[in-house]
Amino acid sequence: MRYKLLLLLILSGWTLQAQVNVDLKSFSKKNGTSATAKGNLLTVSWPAGEKKTGTLVFDLSAGQPVFKSIELQEGGKRHPVAAGLDAAFLLTVGKRDLVSQNGWNIFFDKVPNKPFKSYSIAFDKRSAAVSSLGTRTVISIGSLTAPGFTGALEITLYNGSPLMNVAAVMSTQADSTAILYDAGLVSKTAWEKIGWSDVDEHMKSMKANPNDSATLLKVKYRTIIGENPEGSLAVFPAPHQYFYPLDEAFNLKFAWAGNHYRRLVDGYGIGIRQDLFGDRRFVPWFNAPPGTKQRLNFFVLLSGGNASAALEEVKTFTHNDRYAALPGYKTLSSHFHNEFIMKVVMSGKPIPEKPAFVDVFKRMGVDIVHLGEFHYTAHPKGPDSLRLKELRALFQQCERLSTKDFLLLPGEEPNEFLGGHWLQLFPKPVYWIMDRKADKPFVTDEPGYGKVYRIANESEMLELLKKENGLAWTAHPRTKGSTGYPDKYKSAPFFKDQHFLGAAWKAMPADLSLPLLGKRVLDLMDDMNNWGDRKKVLAEADLFTIEHENEMYAHMNVNYLKLDKLPEYKNGWQPVVDALDQGKFFSSTGEVLIPEFTVDGKSTGEEISVAGRKSTITFKLNWTFPMHYAEIISGDGQKVYRERMVLDDTRSFGEQTFRKTVDLKGRKWVRLEAWDVAANGAFTQTVWIK
Repeated sequence: MRYKLLLLLILSGWTLQAQVNVDLKSFSKKNGTSATAKGNLLTVSWPAGEKKTGTLVFDLSAGQPVFKSIELQEGGKRHPVAAGLDAAFLLTVGKRDLVSQNGWNIFFDKVPNKPFKSYSIAFDKRSAAVSSLGTRTVISIGSLTAPGFTGALEITLYNGSPLMNVAAVMSTQADSTAILYDAGLVSKTAWEKIGWSDVDEHMKSMKANPNDSATLLKVKYRTIIGENPEGSLAVFPAPHQYFYPLDEAFNLKFAWAGNHYRRLVDGYGIGIRQDLFGDRRFVPWFNAPPGTKQRLNFFVLLSGGNASAALEEVKTFTHNDRYAALPGYKTLSSHFHNEFIMKVVMSGKPIPEKPAFVDVFKRMGVDIVHLGEFHYTAHPKGPDSLRLKELRALFQQCERLSTKDFLLLPGEEPNEFLGGHWLQLFPKPVYWIMDRKADKPFVTDEPGYGKVYRIANESEMLELLKKENGLAWTAHPRTKGSTGYPDKYKSAPFFKDQHFLGAAWKAMPADLSLPLLGKRVLDLMDDMNNWGDRKKVLAEADLFTIEHENEMYAHMNVNYLKLDKLPEYKNGWQPVVDALDQGKFFSSTGEVLIPEFTVDGKSTGEEISVAGRKSTITFKLNWTFPMHYAEIISGDGQKVYRERMVLDDTRSFGEQTFRKTVDLKGRKWVRLEAWDVAANGAFTQTVWIK
């Protein structure tokens, strides 16, 4: 009897040790989600759309897959989509160069050329908690470890959608760290077939043989799908955040499927990946500053249909990788070094009637493209005869390829006279040479070309911008070839002139701990506003090769200009220049739109007075992914003030007008940003305060 009692006590102690207690103190049933824990099973169900309920059963036992089952109920029918799945994460850790250039803002880093190591993140299910955040439910299971990193697994469910986010939230205390990650879902027999779209938008599939070695796939829409007779499960990354900045938007096979991926993942899986060597140029990876919570994450979408149906649902989150048309606006994308003129036209190659790059932009819903031709490929300083021929070829091709619904604008990244790198935009074709000999005047009339300008210095460059009503702005400010700019010339006459627009924004550098993209330039925007020169910031892509097979959308962004119609090329594009100059635009990654933003009835580029009263800010948002937050940002000439509006009560695919009363006394400017749960976002230009 004593031995039986002893055995019972031993077994009871083992059971108590093995059972993971689930913390439900921060969970509320009020948002329609249920969470129940029984033994080592945690069951969470959430409203996943009209007549849809998603259910996850987590197994917290050691050695068992964390997802015991994943189910979607639709119209009363149960769809057991998958079972016995583990989340798999591979973390690659390299060294960031914080010394040679500009600290964490560096782009000119070649991380994979230095020593690095890849690790499979270990999962030890010691703790679990469920918390409610508006219409979201977060399941946190700890702990996760990799050499030098610790963290937890977080699964976020979004009411109103069969969407969830799976994240390894990891931190390191090591300095000068750059990282990459691959991730996915792994099991032994989870799916019958694997589906994806190839780059030509043809649906492909293969049988999910558990013994097949992992293969790398060049997919469209960044999505890989596991399919069963009862439903499908799509895995895809945040459409922009996952793609750290590169010069080339090559499709580097960002999906994987199969067994024993990279010889680091046990089992058969599907997932997302990064090529460790990028485009083989400058490859900076992601920043991972000490103490930051890096979200190594991917999204999962459940579907009761096949892989093709699941992909169609995924595509809606990026408007099919297209910038949505917005009444009263036209879309502008800027800064492309496609070099069509030098590589094709001037090289004597056959000139295609419809170049592929034009079709790429049209399919993406870009109405206006501002080029950055002749980037270290041509003769900007002459000889004059070559320079003028190159410009004429550029103007002719831009006119030929422009139509009533597409405008191709000539532009360059001159990088002369002012310091750093910069772009220019004239409202019509302008012939100019970036050099002037002492015996040549500033402007001449040349047979076959008409007026030709020759520029010798900074002041003459400004004079050209004034005479031809052009704009210039800092390209990739505070990084790349503009490290230290525009700060170094913020007191220069050309910078203070209205013809120097300001700077350009891009998601660079990349940091997975941030809920937004492009903090480098958003901070600069606030600094410039406080400098008091009323500058603007437009979005730029800064990309080279433009092909259909590229992963263009991930690296792109767009400006929505307030224009009712496109100007015709032959008449010039002064309305485009005016919209930029007047700040009548907002910039976006594409998923979040801000069609309306006013402060006391005044829109961006305009001025208000706040004497003796509070102000009313009104803005309208359209979105695809659930929103995360909107932020009202203002400044007094010295400090920057932020007022965040948490939007965790929003669901996928919404539209809403917001009004907020704010005290802007003592402020000199105000603007707005809005970001969703995938770090997609949009930002307005500035409203000025008297």
